[in-house]
Amino acid sequence: MGNACWELYCLEHGFQPDGRIHESSTASLADSSFGTFFSETGGGKYVPRAVFIDLEPTVMDEIRNGHYRQLYHPEQLISGKEDAANNYARGHYTIGKEIVESVLDRMRKMADQCIGLQGFLIFHSLGGGTGSGFGSLLMERLSVDYGKKSKLEFSVYPAPQVSTAVVEPYNSILNTHATLEHSDCSFMVDNEAIFDICKRNLGVERPSYTNLNRLVAQIVSSITASLRFDGALNVDLTEFQTNLVPYPRIHFPLVTYAPIISAERAYHEQLSVPEITNACFEPANQMVKCDPRHGKYMACCLLYRGDVVPKDVNAAIAYIKTRKSIQFVDWCPTGFKVGINYQPPTVVPGGDLAKVQRAVCMLSNTTAIAEAWSRLDHKFDLMYAKRAFVHWYVGEGMEEGEFYEAREHMAAMEKDYEELRADW
Repeated sequence: MGNACWELYCLEHGFQPDGRIHESSTASLADSSFGTFFSETGGGKYVPRAVFIDLEPTVMDEIRNGHYRQLYHPEQLISGKEDAANNYARGHYTIGKEIVESVLDRMRKMADQCIGLQGFLIFHSLGGGTGSGFGSLLMERLSVDYGKKSKLEFSVYPAPQVSTAVVEPYNSILNTHATLEHSDCSFMVDNEAIFDICKRNLGVERPSYTNLNRLVAQIVSSITASLRFDGALNVDLTEFQTNLVPYPRIHFPLVTYAPIISAERAYHEQLSVPEITNACFEPANQMVKCDPRHGKYMACCLLYRGDVVPKDVNAAIAYIKTRKSIQFVDWCPTGFKVGINYQPPTVVPGGDLAKVQRAVCMLSNTTAIAEAWSRLDHKFDLMYAKRAFVHWYVGEGMEEGEFYEAREHMAAMEKDYEELRADW
């Protein structure tokens, strides 16, 4: 996923795979807005401000030998010897503890190179051991070291039907419990939802991880575009939090992106601002499987990019407000935050997405996302009632009480969502 994101950033900013600027590129050093994501070396190369971490080397070796191998700083690709074996406790307590100091050390060096460090973007899965266990350990340590800096998560959420590990519900609930206090905003993407989008909208019969990752990269690019390009209404990291998170714990916005369309179909579509705005409210375009028609919106953040003017946006939002199926909680009457960026979306050559003039990414805080949590809680309960697989976690130095505590915590969060939905 990280590799897909940097591939896209390089194309957007006109960098070659080795970090040098294309001769034909318009990216001049005077326009240094991409300096937020790339740091310049003495040799005139640009290096991503990114650290890749895994507890086992195989996936990382693909990047080390891949097309973009010369882009990354070799010391910023950190991998351990043995993986967390889908076990939260291994990632958090045993294996993770051994590697966390070297990771923090590397991150400290990178943070020192920043002129004004704004925050961290953390990408991890919720189902695996490293993503959940080491992910939460890292978040806790970053909170200690960098206190008030914002931390935004992009979490790959376990899909309702498709599953790569039996113990996903345990890992996800334990991770969410551990990071709830440390994360400022968490954008969830669900493999199954993206899989369906690839099949339905892009006509990819058997989507590979490359297809899925490139789609996620477009979303991440839209969310971070305002940090890297200029526009009419720019939105920085802290503005997301201010406008999307009504209470500290309710920080799981639903992500929707439009237009997701293949080149053949784009040829026949108009893709005007009202059209793509409406598409954002279709459950089919969401990155997590849940139905916003069953919930109420607390806040929506619409991030447009490309050929978009505020007049069109206002008209599109006015229309949305008249639709009966889209309900806002009554204590949040205005509900819309808008960002406009003039840089149109870039597509990866040979990728699935059509090149379009404009796109929108919607981040909406809706009570419907509680559906996703309750689905996961139910699976957790089914396994935990029998204490299935728990001995693996206890064997790695965890206490059974932590399971109970995590589950109580999640129950409280579900309750919070219920109360927010209820009319005051």
